[in-house]
Amino acid sequence: MSRGAYVGRFQPFHKGHLRALKWILEREEEVVLVVGSAQYSHTRENPFTLGERLEMIWRVLKEEGILERVIPVGVPDTDKQHNLWVQVVLTMAPRFDRVYSNDPMTRRLFKERGFEVRSIPFFDRDVYCATRIREKIARGEEWEELVPPAVAEVVKSVGGVERIRELYGRTGAPCT
Repeated sequence: MSRGAYVGRFQPFHKGHLRALKWILEREEEVVLVVGSAQYSHTRENPFTLGERLEMIWRVLKEEGILERVIPVGVPDTDKQHNLWVQVVLTMAPRFDRVYSNDPMTRRLFKERGFEVRSIPFFDRDVYCATRIREKIARGEEWEELVPPAVAEVVKSVGGVERIRELYGRTGAPCT
């Protein structure tokens, strides 16, 4: 059985993430969805808790009928001890054969450990950018069409709109 790992923070899980996941599932029988920065929440970069992100993802996977092929797992950062991070992932996640990521640091760390690392096509990156989605929420702009309906429901149910507006001071910030 082939199993790939898809690494991201998913703050929030948006339609670009879903398209990337489906693209990976065309190449792998199963995917370990590594939800990074698991220990962070309530910041501009990481406004949602691990539990909130897992709920978003679980609901989307269920609606899409792919729940049985994806294993979500939260993994904390190692606070600038980058050489330890892959070991943490390997300890906390089920076994996988390949890694899918476009992040240069993630790619380098897994390559150094001998993993095959594959790039993921960017699906409408100018539209589906979690930073931009958070900014739209902060500014009171339309954002719901950028995420699966289940994600919008979770964001609203946990007070995510208000949380992000408070974190951004209701003004937003440039997309980085």
